[in-house]
Amino acid sequence: MAVFYVVTAIAILAFAVLGRNFLDLKNHDEGTDDMKDLAQIIRDGAKTFISREYRVIIPTVVIVAIIYTVFMEVASGLTFILGATMSSCACILGMRGGTYGNVRTTNAARVTGHMSRTIRIALMSGSISGFAVPAFGIFGACLVWIASGGINLDATGTGLLGLMGAWKSTCNPLTMRLTTYSLGCSLVAMFNRVAGGNYTKAADISADIVGKNVMNLPEDDSRMPNTIADFIGDCVNDIAGNVSDLLESFVATPVATILIASQAFSSNIPLLSAASMYPFILAGGGLLSSVVGVNFIILKNRKQIKLINGVETEVSRENVDPEEELNHATYVSAIAVAVIGLFAAKAVFGGLELPSVFRAGWLSPWVAAVLGMGSSVAVGKLTEVYTSLKSRHVKSLAYMATEGEAFVVTEGDAVGSRSILAPCVVIVVSMIISGALCGVYGIAIAALGMLSFVGTTVSIDAFGPVADNAGGIAESCHLPESVRCITDELDAVGNTTAAIGKGNAIGAAAFATVALILSFIGSFPSPDFTEPMTWVMVIGGMIIGGALIEYFTSILTENTITAAKDLADAGARQLNDNPAILEGKARPDYESIIRKASDDALRHMLVPAVLALVVPVVCGFLFGPVFVLGLLIGSTIVAITRAIFMGNSGGAFDNAKKFIEAGMLYKLGEDGEPMKDKSDPAGGFVVIGKGTPAHKAAVTGDTVGDTRKDVVGVALDIFIKMMSTVSNTLAPLFYSYRLF
Repeated sequence: MAVFYVVTAIAILAFAVLGRNFLDLKNHDEGTDDMKDLAQIIRDGAKTFISREYRVIIPTVVIVAIIYTVFMEVASGLTFILGATMSSCACILGMRGGTYGNVRTTNAARVTGHMSRTIRIALMSGSISGFAVPAFGIFGACLVWIASGGINLDATGTGLLGLMGAWKSTCNPLTMRLTTYSLGCSLVAMFNRVAGGNYTKAADISADIVGKNVMNLPEDDSRMPNTIADFIGDCVNDIAGNVSDLLESFVATPVATILIASQAFSSNIPLLSAASMYPFILAGGGLLSSVVGVNFIILKNRKQIKLINGVETEVSRENVDPEEELNHATYVSAIAVAVIGLFAAKAVFGGLELPSVFRAGWLSPWVAAVLGMGSSVAVGKLTEVYTSLKSRHVKSLAYMATEGEAFVVTEGDAVGSRSILAPCVVIVVSMIISGALCGVYGIAIAALGMLSFVGTTVSIDAFGPVADNAGGIAESCHLPESVRCITDELDAVGNTTAAIGKGNAIGAAAFATVALILSFIGSFPSPDFTEPMTWVMVIGGMIIGGALIEYFTSILTENTITAAKDLADAGARQLNDNPAILEGKARPDYESIIRKASDDALRHMLVPAVLALVVPVVCGFLFGPVFVLGLLIGSTIVAITRAIFMGNSGGAFDNAKKFIEAGMLYKLGEDGEPMKDKSDPAGGFVVIGKGTPAHKAAVTGDTVGDTRKDVVGVALDIFIKMMSTVSNTLAPLFYSYRLF
């Protein structure tokens, strides 16, 4: 039990560091009056959206909590609410960090003119999200463990109906409470991703279509009212939604590990105790490593006072590459958690008599964790290959834009499809080796290894939307081009880091969902696979599971495009009805667009968000657990490949557009080489830039990619984990109370 108190203390330490970074961030100046005014609009809009969203979330959480309390285990409803609360606290705090950090990042670029100091503010803002994810996630899980008194396999629990003798259902109290805690995190994440994704992409797409392609306005021009709604959307989806997404992934993995351990090592209590402690040590060590790694970069890029010719002078680091800085934070965190995990494995497993499934002895869990960490880095690098601004695939996609919209979309699809295989190979190979080293437990530990330094991953991920917002504020407030040059470079890096974060989320979901599926199999008597009808049920479930992912995708896509069309019409109507807006003599009605974006997003939120809860329940009580097993397998396979495709094609589309906007696309001669600009005394090349047909084609590609990467792709990992978690809590009931 002492381990859980230590991990709780680490979470409290992370809260303290998070609070210090937040106060330090707020102490920085917001800049000009125009910048302060715009920042306040963004802050108020994000706050209003979240508060309205929770009018739907809170009743839903209460209803589901009551169902679990009545039917499953008396305290499971409370742990479900605790999970929803931890996720909500993290996402709201992360969103506030983003809404305070965006304008201060702009001002850092404006005042200092230094990349290093601007990186510092953006990463400090991102760290609010980054530290909140593992701190709140592990803090709540430790509270559940401590309050439950740890593992007791002989303990049984039941719901209120069971206590009254009106319902036959028993379970292990701790595993049910941990599972419902994880489910509470997942439900909030799904709501945030669905609603936030619809809001931000409807605003973004409509702003691009009307502002860039119809009105020929610059990107992030404040005369286009939808642009301001897009700024708010970056905060409520790319930050708040991403925080709750990664938190539920981070929580689901140790829970899956404990479920597996309680089934695999039930006859060996010392090993069960060790196997339950190790994921928490790894998670706590990862949190500590993230705090060190991220703050190392923040401190490294602070202003310094040096004596130059006897005069105290403020200086900054020169020639800083933002991509390298963020990579350094990742490397420091990964190495630190690997070292902690090694010593922890020796301390926890070293003195035990281990079964033959631990092929490398006490090193087995550590090697599995390192394989997960390696998979995280590898998937990140592979994502970078297909989505980075420096990638040949992005460059090829940008040049394809000169041929027209159809070519851009087709080539982007090809890039996305091509990008699926290598990450899947990495994930499967790591999964097989981890399983060979210490069984199913190893697969679950590899999932946790992949997310062990999630604090760093999310800090870097949140860095992207903060930089994006900072660039938008610079454009909207008519700041010098030099400011936008700094923020645009950070934004391009942020696009890649966001794609890497999405890759890590779906990779970890693959490991965690496989572990949860195997745990599900152990929750009911083993089916007879020599019986043909067993295979009929499994294959039938797989087909429905795959189709369900496509149906879920279609709902999210259609909802977003419908909302984008309505917003585009509303934005264009303002500009057409009041020409003074385009002349800069009148201010657009931002509030009406923000309100409309919120209403559309919240109206379309409920059905897709609860689909993952309802479908396995209905299928389980109709066709039994074997059919649900097929449902989970089919949905997982399709979701993983589709999520990678969505994330990488969307990231490539986005950076192809930025490649053109950065003036990096040149007109090619007959020899295939860039043509010299004869009117340029410096001998530069002929640039195909903003406002050209190629740029408009790239904008079309970006609008296609927006829904893919920021609405559908990011929701799929939550969807499959929610289905697996719900199925695990109800597996015994599916076996006892099925219609067929």
